[in-house]
Amino acid sequence: MKRIAIVLAMLIAISVNAQEKPHVMLVMHGGAGTITRGSMTAEMEKQYRDTLEQALKTGQGVLMKGGSSIDAVEASIRILEDSPLFNAGKGAVFTHEGKNELDSAIMDGKTKKAGAVAGVTIIRNPITAARAVMEKSPHVMMVGRGAELFATKMGLEIVDPSYFWTERRWKGLQQELLKEQQRQANPHASIKSDDETRHGTVGAVALDAAGNLAAGTSTGGTTNKQYGRVGDSPIIGAGTYADNDSVAVSCTGTGEFFIRWTVAHDIAALYQYKGMTVQQAGDEVIHKKLEPVGGDGGAIILDRKGNFAMPFNSEGMYRGWIGADGVPHVFIYKE
Repeated sequence: MKRIAIVLAMLIAISVNAQEKPHVMLVMHGGAGTITRGSMTAEMEKQYRDTLEQALKTGQGVLMKGGSSIDAVEASIRILEDSPLFNAGKGAVFTHEGKNELDSAIMDGKTKKAGAVAGVTIIRNPITAARAVMEKSPHVMMVGRGAELFATKMGLEIVDPSYFWTERRWKGLQQELLKEQQRQANPHASIKSDDETRHGTVGAVALDAAGNLAAGTSTGGTTNKQYGRVGDSPIIGAGTYADNDSVAVSCTGTGEFFIRWTVAHDIAALYQYKGMTVQQAGDEVIHKKLEPVGGDGGAIILDRKGNFAMPFNSEGMYRGWIGADGVPHVFIYKE
């Protein structure tokens, strides 16, 4: 009887441990905006889906090998930063002055350490620079030339600013400059900017086998942005946030709204203090708070149980998730 009791105790312990084992998960976004089936060719849609799948598999591969959530977030975002399809890194949009200025942030949910860079022009992978700020400096955010000098000192890959030039984004700037002139000539005319050319941000949230959360975001900002403008992506609590006691969040959209409404932290607070689910917290902020005031965009949210949500109030959002089974799930439009 004693042996049976011991065996039963061992089986129960194994069962409990199996239930408590964290649900490895990676969720990503590639920007929100006016993304409709009518505006996308089949070939372009395939390119977006393939690149998102590659990024998801890359991050998931890191997690399955025992890598940290921070490792997975950085690895997956680097894939999108190296693609000209997304408004981050290689695909960054142009400022009013015809430059590519990049912003990025990363946060560790276990320690609540964070790092960010803003307004950088020569760092190939800003997400890696953000991580370096977090791990190798006493600071949270570095900007402009100072961030570039730090990245150079840390041995990160530095490129000529021309590396970020793409014809598609350059044309996008010319279109916005023309519309700006038209608005100035006729202030009462209804001339809207093109969301597809202006917006876009990439981000990832991850849960690793140790049960730790992390979040990261990277962007080129908005087309035709003015004089050193910085959006929400590199601002902790606005566009990026991670805390093991609540959730990991990465946002995309019109940054000015996400900053003023401290969207990422607001979602985390609703989850932690009001007991909302990830979906409820996301819907509360994205739909009930931002939407009525004209704040467009979305967020990806992940908790320590592997529950996630991807709410957005725009026409579409490049987004996807992948679990321990290694099967990537990618979405673009309103489903």
